[in-house]
Amino acid sequence: MKISVLAALLLAATALAAAAQSGPSPQEQMACRGDASKFCAEHIGKPPQMNACLRENKSKLSESCRKVVESRGG
Repeated sequence: MKISVLAALLLAATALAAAAQSGPSPQEQMACRGDASKFCAEHIGKPPQMNACLRENKSKLSESCRKVVESRGG
């Protein structure tokens, strides 16, 4: 019983980590497309740098993009 509980917890933790590391959905990309071009154009095609740039510019982002950034830990 303890092994099955441990296995379930590990599986859940792995799924959560994978979801957190997954790329943005098409809807999230559309929400941030204008802001990304306006504030972070030099980072297009570089996801880690783009994410950092959007977080740094969060106060300037549109409401829809700001919600995306916040939902991804920014």
